[in-house]
Amino acid sequence: MSNITSAKGKGLAERDVARLQALRLRLLHLHHGLLEMERVNYEKVSGRVNSGELLQLVINHAQFAWLRMISALVVQIDEMLDEDEPVLPSSVESLFTQARKLFTDSDNKEFRARYEAALQTEPGIVMAHAEVMKLLRETA
Repeated sequence: MSNITSAKGKGLAERDVARLQALRLRLLHLHHGLLEMERVNYEKVSGRVNSGELLQLVINHAQFAWLRMISALVVQIDEMLDEDEPVLPSSVESLFTQARKLFTDSDNKEFRARYEAALQTEPGIVMAHAEVMKLLRETA
């Protein structure tokens, strides 16, 4: 299999680049749905927030902290795709394993509880979750 020759993603096989990009897009879609759900919940108590205020809440407010675990995965993917040095296939596999664990058997009790609650109440989250899990199963 040929390797990507551009500076971005150098050292990653084309298959791994495609897998990482697909996971990134699906995680972003899932994250967006979860973020919207948390925004609505927050606004029920505290009133409407604009996009700048929402960004500050995402960064600093405890109610949104659990979403940072998904954000961290996206950042790891971005770093792999932007890496100038070769990325080992085992690093890609490790990231996929980490994602599988987060969504199936997270050690973080708060994430697990909030995520499971979202899956019980938000059909859009269920659909986004299914897309993430489909990709994670295909690449297992």
